Amino acid sequence: MIYTNSDGGARGNPGPGAIGVIVRKDGEILTRYGAKIGNNVTNNIAEYEGLIKALELASNYTKDELTCILDSELVVKQLLGEYRVRNPKLLELFLKVQKLQENFNKIIYKHVRREDPFQQIADELLNDELDKAGHKKYYRK
Repeated sequence: MIYTNSDGGARGNPGPGAIGVIVRKDGEILTRYGAKIGNNVTNNIAEYEGLIKALELASNYTKDELTCILDSELVVKQLLGEYRVRNPKLLELFLKVQKLQENFNKIIYKHVRREDPFQQIADELLNDELDKAGHKKYYRK
């Protein structure tokens, strides 16, 4: 089975945003992807953008069953129908995900904690993009 781990984040929320994605099979990473996605992005928008890229990349490896792993509980619960999507921008991205789902026979969405080792790789990819663009990290006290 093919798995994706995707992550999105913004420094400042809203602020400069980026995504990180890995596509893997049986523990082997098939693709790594990171990109800056804008200068005025929220964390939730970045999470959806990361998932959208994950679905696009995964379609190169399977049309059958896919497991998408995210550390955004909000996005996972919205996709599972447990939470409503009220924000107009998130709704637009949610609908884009729904359209991309048509490329697969089955998709499983799973929420994981940030400590998951594969999720940490996706997080590193997005942070590398923001670092390369010169955006300083915000540290919480």
